[in-house]
Amino acid sequence: MDFKIEHTWDGFPVTHEPVLVRLSPSDRGVMMEVSAPFFNDPPDPLGEPGKPFNELWDYEVVEAFFLNDRTEQYLEVELCPHGQHLVLLLSGRRNVWKQGLALSFQVSRGETKWEGKTCLPWCYFPPNVTKFNSFAVHGSKDKRHYEALYPVPQHELQQGQKPDFHLLEYFKPFNFNTLFGEEWKQPESDLWLIEKPDI
Repeated sequence: MDFKIEHTWDGFPVTHEPVLVRLSPSDRGVMMEVSAPFFNDPPDPLGEPGKPFNELWDYEVVEAFFLNDRTEQYLEVELCPHGQHLVLLLSGRRNVWKQGLALSFQVSRGETKWEGKTCLPWCYFPPNVTKFNSFAVHGSKDKRHYEALYPVPQHELQQGQKPDFHLLEYFKPFNFNTLFGEEWKQPESDLWLIEKPDI
């Protein structure tokens, strides 16, 4: 399953080669691969590569959101070209109840392009994922660029509206059966069953 992030958060075409997010089956979960231009702006967050880094969204990142739109439970995955990552579990819009989960994340980086690969284990996904969106962010200060797979439709933009990746109503339908076959059932997650969100 390939997704190209071809628009800004508010629906304008991006002015560079689009970020590609690829999802594919894995024995232990979902393989997520990123192929993206490398802007090196902002520079390296200075966290240890391969480890979680808090507030990674302030840096150059590609993000994927997997949502159960009935319960508003969702998984947010952020991957940085410098090797850091951030995994957030949310229950209710913007309501993080677990973060900094481990990922095995490999990055290769050239002067103008980077690629990343990680396996997202089933225990990180909320039950019954039904919707998806993906985002890319780069640039500093007033040159910050926010890009979305499924942007806010331009006719719905409000005056002065700012980028917000947690507008769950704009996520689009998503079905793991497309990847794993019609008979397949999403494995239950011990994390989501045992760890009760503090809401």
